[in-house]
Amino acid sequence: MVYLLPPTSLHRVSEDAPILLDVTRLIWRRWRGRKPTGIDRVCLAYLQHFASSAQAVIQHDRFRRIIDRRPSRALFAMLENPGPSFKLDLVLWSLRNLGRWSNEGRGRYYLNIGHTGLDSPGFGKWVHEAQVKPVYFVHDLIPITHPGYCRRGEDEKHRKRMRTVLTTASGVIGNSQATLDELATFARSEGLPVPAGIAAWLGTDPFPQTPTCSAPTKPTFVTVGTIEARKNHQLLLEVWSRLIERLGDDAPRLLIIGQRGWEAGPVFDRLDRDAKLRGHVLEMNKCSDAELAAHVSAARALLFPSFAEGYGLPMMEALGLGIPVIASDLPVFREIGADIPSYIDATNTEAWYDEILAYSAEPSAPRQAQLRRMKSFSPPDWDSHFRLVERWLPLLHTAT
Repeated sequence: MVYLLPPTSLHRVSEDAPILLDVTRLIWRRWRGRKPTGIDRVCLAYLQHFASSAQAVIQHDRFRRIIDRRPSRALFAMLENPGPSFKLDLVLWSLRNLGRWSNEGRGRYYLNIGHTGLDSPGFGKWVHEAQVKPVYFVHDLIPITHPGYCRRGEDEKHRKRMRTVLTTASGVIGNSQATLDELATFARSEGLPVPAGIAAWLGTDPFPQTPTCSAPTKPTFVTVGTIEARKNHQLLLEVWSRLIERLGDDAPRLLIIGQRGWEAGPVFDRLDRDAKLRGHVLEMNKCSDAELAAHVSAARALLFPSFAEGYGLPMMEALGLGIPVIASDLPVFREIGADIPSYIDATNTEAWYDEILAYSAEPSAPRQAQLRRMKSFSPPDWDSHFRLVERWLPLLHTAT
């Protein structure tokens, strides 16, 4: 692949790679053994795509370094396929490569895909002194637009991150136009200019084809994602309580697939203590890709009642598997799902109850109607994402 470099790069040393890829988030997530989140999956996709034409950037507090090309390749390989001795391998890599770094960006693209370090002191100064051309991937502005759904203090941290984006970016990649619109709204509120941007939908990774779970014995619905306040699991638990009251043992089953997160104490308490839900609502904190594919493939519908989202990867994955989606009526869902899903206000418990009951029936007229609407649906892939990004990146040289 070919990248156009700015004029200052004409005098670069022969070892320079055209891309500087920040892998800090992947390092600490691998180090802590965390299960990949949506942002992690995007960071990994960028690593896999740009590894052959990139050097690594690492941050720690006020420390930022551009790693030489050869040790960068070794680090990328470790991060893409971490073995059981990842911590030891990383320590040995660090010892072997002491001093094999610089802070000379020479006008090259610096890609920060995970919002990493954007609220850290000195980040903006480093961008200037290292002479990099920052391109940031913005996933959402939820801590700013919906602070009540986030950890305490996260709103101010995210304001700092987005101010850094607005004041230092050569360009911004948004996972949706809805996210870029939110960034523009924030920029106006701060009196800051909006950098050049592009909306590039996330690719969906193919699921394993072999189911690992037996077919459900009763109508089953799934919801996928970290259990946190903005995901609105509380509404689903209320709906299922009503369904159980009405149908008893014939009530459909709900699979909640995701790790426990934050600001969702009432949901956790109900999952742990509400005897009525047992046998009808199953929480699955650990789920392999094969198991996830099997559960979604067997579902009557994926349920997505979020109050706020930057994207909607579970929606795209479900539609790609040919499974209907019932979702809250958010601009981003309308953008990526078009007219295929059933959309319901996230606060309308009664409407959710009626729709889920209707989708449980066999035959189900609304479910069949959605299946017809999705016949021509094709989920976005990473190849399309990167073709769009790579056509756009060279344009930044004429715009900045």
